Amino acid sequence: MNLPMSQVNSTAIDLVVEEWLGGPATNISHELGSPILIKFFQVNCPGCFTHGIPEVLEVRKKFLDSPLIVWGLATAFEDFHLNNFANLIKLMDSGEVVGETFEALRAQGLLNNNCLDYSIPFPVAWDKVVPYQSDDYLLDAQKFIEKDFPQFDTFPTKNQKLILNQVVNYLKNKKFEAKTFDAYQLQGTPSTLLIDKNGILRGKWFGSGYGLEQEVEKLLLL
Repeated sequence: MNLPMSQVNSTAIDLVVEEWLGGPATNISHELGSPILIKFFQVNCPGCFTHGIPEVLEVRKKFLDSPLIVWGLATAFEDFHLNNFANLIKLMDSGEVVGETFEALRAQGLLNNNCLDYSIPFPVAWDKVVPYQSDDYLLDAQKFIEKDFPQFDTFPTKNQKLILNQVVNYLKNKKFEAKTFDAYQLQGTPSTLLIDKNGILRGKWFGSGYGLEQEVEKLLLL
């Protein structure tokens, strides 16, 4: 689905990164002059590896001779015992996958010696994942609802209170936050950002199959 677009057509936020793999450390503001495609994924996310990353690989292949920069950004908003830097290193070094990703790809015959049957040829950043703590759970819950429930104000009062209480309880039990994922108000993985050569965010999408190739073509004409 399309994500809330309030950030689109504004200056893209620099990534908050713990470490880069497969390339030198960089950031959006360091690459002005070139358009950038960023694919957000989690290691324990089957759809990221059956659809999200393969989609980006196809786009990268088509536009290999263009100024387009392609990055991955591995993040974690759940299953922290699997979505971690150690498993990202295994993925980048050998294509080893874990958890639900392993089970799903094995069932579909998409693994080669228990590893991905393709490599990730572009740099991947590890999102800065830190312990979550809140000074105001109610305020954070309201921000969360604004992001994920755009029609919230139209719900019956009873439903609004129920959702608000559920979100507050979720946040009180939340152990970690992913800085870049949260800064871009993303709803899940895989997600995609497209940034033009002037550092302006031109699109963000949750999922795949939204005509990414055509979006990149439009971006290259700007």
